[in-house]
Amino acid sequence: MRRIKRAGRLTVRGRTAAATRGWLEMGWLRLPCALGRSGRSARKREGDGATPIGRFRLVAVLFRSDRRRRPATGLPVRAIGPEQGWCDASTDRNYNRAVRLPYSASAEHMWRDDRLYDIVVVLDQNTRPRKRFGGSAIFMHVARPGYTPTEGCIALGEKHLALVLARLGPGAAIMVPR
Repeated sequence: MRRIKRAGRLTVRGRTAAATRGWLEMGWLRLPCALGRSGRSARKREGDGATPIGRFRLVAVLFRSDRRRRPATGLPVRAIGPEQGWCDASTDRNYNRAVRLPYSASAEHMWRDDRLYDIVVVLDQNTRPRKRFGGSAIFMHVARPGYTPTEGCIALGEKHLALVLARLGPGAAIMVPR
């Protein structure tokens, strides 16, 4: 059996700073992706709709076990349930962290009907240190049909996302250049 080498670096490129579509590159793979509705930005702010520019570690993979099998990957993986949320309230002590729903402050629901979060890769954007209004819930997740823009995340087709995950291991990172 042939062993797949686990990659550690992904690069996302858009055509211009304002591009809402781009390419995710990993070695010889070049896959289409959707970016934020405001393109890419080096000055990410909560709610601006921009995909942040920078280098981010891929922290963990979350998935809906009621809809799909556990993704094959070298990254830590955890199944989510209907109570899973992600705090997006900039002044809350759990800002940009996973929370249990219902939650007293504003939080994004991770258990979605539209299938976008059936597989989610958590990026370490604005995690250490966390800055108020510095952006939250920046993920790599499943793209909408037609690769329509995200709220700041990076989105791939579900099969492409699974292909990428199968080649990632601990210490993997994603680079979003200017």
